[in-house]
Amino acid sequence: MKFSNLILISGLCLFVAACASSNAGSVYKRDDARKVQTVKTGIVESVRTVTLEGTKSPVGTIAGAAVGGIAGGAVGDGRTSSIAAVIGAVAGSIAGAAIEEGITRKDAIEITIKMNGGGLIAIVQEADELFNPGDSVRIIEVDGASRVTH
Repeated sequence: MKFSNLILISGLCLFVAACASSNAGSVYKRDDARKVQTVKTGIVESVRTVTLEGTKSPVGTIAGAAVGGIAGGAVGDGRTSSIAAVIGAVAGSIAGAAIEEGITRKDAIEITIKMNGGGLIAIVQEADELFNPGDSVRIIEVDGASRVTH
């Protein structure tokens, strides 16, 4: 029974990781294709490392509750098994939510940019490109979302 629980938990982790979306500057959503995008230019003032929190969808909570309930139900027999299943489901839901958030958490950067037309902005995105103070950059905007590229 313990081996099957390990397989189930591993499958849960892979499923949750597959659900994660990207906030990288070089990754576009399918819906962004063939849309007009506004391009502005500027100079990088500063860059700092930040963390994008992980997702908090019901998937991790529900899957964790299922795994915990199954594992708890395997303990004891009769009434003891039912109580253990409930306790396992509650503990599993908490653990599942925490696992989902941890697996989908990502390193990111906050890029502060002095706009060529004046003004100062900051954009946070995944750290998929290297930016340094003094770099000339483009800020691409579409549907309220912005990304920074070289």
